[in-house]
Amino acid sequence: MTKPIETWLTDMDGVLVHEEKAIPGAADFIARLRETNRKFLVLTNNSIFTPRDLCARLRVAGIDVPESAIWTSALATAKFLSEQRPEGTAYVIGEAGMTTALHNVGYIMTSQEPDYVVLGETRTYSFEAITRAIQLIENGARFIATNPDATGPSPSGSLPATGSVAALITKATGVAPYFVGKPNPLMMRSALNQIEAHSETTVMIGDRMDTDVLSGLESGLRTILVLTGSTAASEVERFPFRPTHVFDSIADVTPLIQA
Repeated sequence: MTKPIETWLTDMDGVLVHEEKAIPGAADFIARLRETNRKFLVLTNNSIFTPRDLCARLRVAGIDVPESAIWTSALATAKFLSEQRPEGTAYVIGEAGMTTALHNVGYIMTSQEPDYVVLGETRTYSFEAITRAIQLIENGARFIATNPDATGPSPSGSLPATGSVAALITKATGVAPYFVGKPNPLMMRSALNQIEAHSETTVMIGDRMDTDVLSGLESGLRTILVLTGSTAASEVERFPFRPTHVFDSIADVTPLIQA
């Protein structure tokens, strides 16, 4: 017998918002979760922003998500590193979301013999910084990346993202990174631990089969694919795995939240 859904994890871009605009039904979905006192987290592979930044961004779009209910790949990466090597050192390519998360777990940022090179998302990848990362990895630094997404969206088209830059560094060094974010189930498990949830009573909502649905599936969660983002209905059958449910949008998911 299938257990009731107690906890909800949802992707952000393509599920709740598109660019800076709310997807119809997103505000009502979050409001319903809060009204029924359901535990939930909004997940994102984007490591540029802090939860406070994202909270403000969602509020501008009319979606009221508490800062504490946002879980980023930067937070998951910082948690992972603090467990692997407490109070270590890192050379970081990234922005405030990544550096703040590492500072908050006691990490020191340095370009001199760091324990890790940490590659995150940034809007201004520096050739000088990438070169330094390559040299540090050649000298023995461990290589971590927040997520494998090769591109990100922009109004004018695709932008190179963490996965693309990671591939460049790997080509130069012969060292592949350990990716923490989706589709690594580690991202899901860290999110579940954050809100003390159990996989058997949790559902993951996403717009991408290759990250959201895959990581949910591999973590033992039920999964919902919404068709307002990266994956079209015609593409679902191409994958060797299936989501538990497919809905047109987040508005169709809200009735599943029980009082």
